[in-house]
Amino acid sequence: MRTLVRLLGVSCLLSASLGAQSADPRLDSLKTEVTRAIDARAKLAQQMVDQVFSFGELGMQETETSKYLTGILERNGFTVERGVAGMPTAWVARWGSGSPVIALGSDIDGIPQANQTPGMASRAGLVSGAPGHGEGHNSGVPLNILAALAVKNVMVREKIRGTLVLWPGVAEEQVAGKAFLVRAGIFKDVDANLFAHVSYEFGISWGDEPALALISAIFRFKGQSAHAAAAPWRGQSALDAVMQMANAWEFHREHMELSQRSHYVITDGGDQPNVVPSTAAIWFFFRERDPERVTKMLADAKQIARAAATATFTTLDTVQIIGSAWRPHFNKPIAEAMHANAFRVGMPAWDESGQAMARGVQRMLSWPDSGLQTKVPPLRSPEEAAKASSGTGSDDIGDVTWTVPSVTLYYPANIPGTPGHNWADAIAMATPIAHKGVIAGAKVQALTVLDLLLKPTLVSDAKRYFTDVQTKTVKYQPLMAPSDQPATWLNAERMAKYRGEMRKYYYDPARYESYLQQLGITYPAIPAVMP
Repeated sequence: MRTLVRLLGVSCLLSASLGAQSADPRLDSLKTEVTRAIDARAKLAQQMVDQVFSFGELGMQETETSKYLTGILERNGFTVERGVAGMPTAWVARWGSGSPVIALGSDIDGIPQANQTPGMASRAGLVSGAPGHGEGHNSGVPLNILAALAVKNVMVREKIRGTLVLWPGVAEEQVAGKAFLVRAGIFKDVDANLFAHVSYEFGISWGDEPALALISAIFRFKGQSAHAAAAPWRGQSALDAVMQMANAWEFHREHMELSQRSHYVITDGGDQPNVVPSTAAIWFFFRERDPERVTKMLADAKQIARAAATATFTTLDTVQIIGSAWRPHFNKPIAEAMHANAFRVGMPAWDESGQAMARGVQRMLSWPDSGLQTKVPPLRSPEEAAKASSGTGSDDIGDVTWTVPSVTLYYPANIPGTPGHNWADAIAMATPIAHKGVIAGAKVQALTVLDLLLKPTLVSDAKRYFTDVQTKTVKYQPLMAPSDQPATWLNAERMAKYRGEMRKYYYDPARYESYLQQLGITYPAIPAVMP
């Protein structure tokens, strides 16, 4: 009897699922059509992913990337506004008219010193010391373009009203762009925002993401130069102030709450040893769970910086806010719709070469060689998401999620077990693993856009959750002052140093079927003896 009840229960669930799928035959048919249309653009997916990978540009310097991606959008009827929010590489592309207005966003910047030959399970930089896509940000906007083009064609034929808005996350690795986009009003007319971020699975969740709010700030000190050997008593070392601040912060670290994280690098330590440094600077990331507490961390750092200046007879010249991020909060109704679409699409059909590539990279990293994942995980509640994450990262998509109903689609285009922000994370990102993952992710994104276009209750439910649950007691306030401006100079010197050599390795799709072919890589390239 118990077995019969269980079978009847499964049967009811299956019937309900099939009924939900066929409740709107038109929507179901359009979803099937859009899925096939994205499959038909597999070559475009490969070209876009490989091309952006080959640019490998750092934050605020994504000039080639933005030029290339906006060119594709303009050729397909989108109107592009460039240089938005005071950032030369930021842009907004629009197509359509009326409501709902649906935004599709993803990041485009790379990682310092992550330049890597794709498809090789060993350290093999194309340009030594150069940046590269050591997280996989070369794949997200191509994913959104695939989704938008497929949906756009259906909207034209079916006369479906709505507006598609595509935008890039500039300098996400410095958390330096999205808060400025919010402040500039980029999302003021948007009904829903679908973000995309590379992962090794379809990771979809709702509610508070297990992440930390963040403030990024540079502290600059001024002193007095002097001959470091002949007359050091006539100098006041700004570097001494930087080191005093860093040292005092380490003592302060003992008294921080467990949820707090902070890291720093010295960006200016003087010019040369025989000159007492007249300028010096230290760049901090402050992270905390709540915006109020991360603001308090910044206030503590300012107090310590002033004390360091006093102790070294120097002055604290400026405290420049580079960027900030709220902890993300994802919209439950949209997340539920997106997860249903991910379950419908399913994981990519990995072949043995992809699995071999993944296992080779995992063995190289001394990680369990489980290969690529093959099942879509369940939709994650806030509690389940917290169990699956360390919760100590940050992403300025949080500012967007507190401005408009939003969800992030984590899509399977990389290998499980990579360390993040590392050259190893670039290995798969111009291979069939990334190409297949982007196609699968684009399908999920496109199907969710169709839901928002053709299910008015989804848009209203998302807004109700946003107003009645998410922002009922918590209201978004920027973590930067109105006077703070984008740090458009970030990474300029580094890119100027490497761009000439990197340009020699830009992908040429007119001559080569893939970037792997252009580089002469036999995929997968796995050493016979792994370290």
